[in-house]
Amino acid sequence: MAQAIEIDTPHGPARAHLHPAPEARSALVLGHGAGGGVAAPDLVAVTEAAQAEGLTVALVEQPYLVAGRRSPAPARQLDAAWTAVVDYLVANQLTGLPLVVGGRSLGARVALRTVEASPAVGVVCLAFPLLPPRRSGPPQSRLPELEAVELAVLVVQGERDRFGMPPAGPGRTVVEVPGDHSLRKNPAAVATAVSDWLTGVLSATRA
Repeated sequence: MAQAIEIDTPHGPARAHLHPAPEARSALVLGHGAGGGVAAPDLVAVTEAAQAEGLTVALVEQPYLVAGRRSPAPARQLDAAWTAVVDYLVANQLTGLPLVVGGRSLGARVALRTVEASPAVGVVCLAFPLLPPRRSGPPQSRLPELEAVELAVLVVQGERDRFGMPPAGPGRTVVEVPGDHSLRKNPAAVATAVSDWLTGVLSATRA
């Protein structure tokens, strides 16, 4: 049974939905996409798979979503709120557990930008939006956000994602799964990719 925890941040209360694993050995903290919440099919599937592997999972709702707003806050506010939530969880419910952070789409970008401020050993990116929505002029790739992270990174991307397909790189694993940016077509494939990657990364951490 999930436990909802309200956590104060510099930009209002956030909410963490904690899914404990019996005798947890590690922890996974995931954020949501810009236009959806923590009930997205890929987040639910990954939560269940991670729990089965002995990870306690926290699904984090940003303050703008908790407040009932649809439009995301500016990046600096998202990053500050996320950092406050991760700090709180690491000091309380997740203390002592090796940590992986991540999220879907916007949530993945937040986790990447702030990972150096956390004790995380890796980052999970579900449906990373490599290219922004088309406006005037050529789109500017967000690949530098992935390349700036020196930890192990997993990207799980729909093969028909309209925001592009990131390349694999040193320390970065990219897994293509059926479907588009929503990752709704085959959540089980998403969960399997994450579970397999977590097993390898966390085994190396414990070694």
